[in-house]
Amino acid sequence: MGAYIFRRILLMFPTIFGIMLISFAIVQFAPGGPVDKVVAQIRGTDVAATARVSGGTASGDFAGSAQGGEGSTYRGAQGLDPEFIAELEKQFGFDKPPIERFGLMLGNYLTFDFGESYFRDRGVLELIADKLPVSISLGLWMTLISYTISIPLGIRKAVKDGSSFDIWTSGVIIVAYAIPGFLFAVLLMVLFAGGSFWNIFPLTGLTSDNFDQLNWYQKIGDYFWHLTLPLIALSLSAFATTTLLTKNSFLEEIRKQYVMTARMKGLSEREVLYGHIFRNAMLIIIAGFPGAFISAFFTGSLLIETIFNLDGLGLLGFESVIDRDYPIVFGTLYIFSLLGLFVSLISDLTYTAVDPRIDFESREV
Repeated sequence: MGAYIFRRILLMFPTIFGIMLISFAIVQFAPGGPVDKVVAQIRGTDVAATARVSGGTASGDFAGSAQGGEGSTYRGAQGLDPEFIAELEKQFGFDKPPIERFGLMLGNYLTFDFGESYFRDRGVLELIADKLPVSISLGLWMTLISYTISIPLGIRKAVKDGSSFDIWTSGVIIVAYAIPGFLFAVLLMVLFAGGSFWNIFPLTGLTSDNFDQLNWYQKIGDYFWHLTLPLIALSLSAFATTTLLTKNSFLEEIRKQYVMTARMKGLSEREVLYGHIFRNAMLIIIAGFPGAFISAFFTGSLLIETIFNLDGLGLLGFESVIDRDYPIVFGTLYIFSLLGLFVSLISDLTYTAVDPRIDFESREV
């Protein structure tokens, strides 16, 4: 197993290199950029969703340098001094060729030096650390709640396959899966967060303003009070995939010969289910856990964070792309690509814990 882990870790280096190289190349062909954004802010034409950062470093330092002139290749830069544009390029590092910029970026990333945001006057790691509590809270609790409910429900549906319980629960799951999470979030907000009906749950932040003044059990209650509606909205569609996957996996195992043999030996249904079927059926569920956990951090949380005013990684990533804040874009991409690779390795190791018959050591990576 040690050799397998070593090979997997070695494989992470070319994988990360490929991810960063492709992403960097795509950005080179993307229209716009941080220089364009600063020019638009100076000219008063920036209408981006995050235009509130117009007081950031770049525009604040160079706003007084804008003068008449022509010759810039940037869209919207007409009327600005070419020397001012060149100074902007130098500040953002665009005075160097792309290959050199890419090499410098990878060299810094190897030491986890992600630099500072173009427009937020803060380091990338500091920004990510500030947003992590929201994203970890949403991702971790949504995944745990989803698996805690979906796996027992899927097992029950497999045991009761074709019964009225299986039929009506399938209907509920399909309907829940079809409802967009952000639309359900708006409905929850209208009903329970001071909309047209009840004002039961808060609508802003992960904790209350007086959180530091609360005792430990009040802090726990306040924390989950703020998370209730976002978690319900996020978890609505998460049950469907895991539940149906669990059901189908258990159904496939239930029909195999070794299950019939176990029953013929006089074992009870519970012993057969959890002593024989469970280990084999859960392998495919374990395989899907890393993807579900990682995706819960960003893919499904952007709109939920926006609706409930939660400042997490999903919102940070979206704003960074809109603002062309490349240090944050590439920094978060690098960190979570690396995290995803390690979680995938942990998933493989979990396979062997669930079923010792699986031996990755004898297989090629």
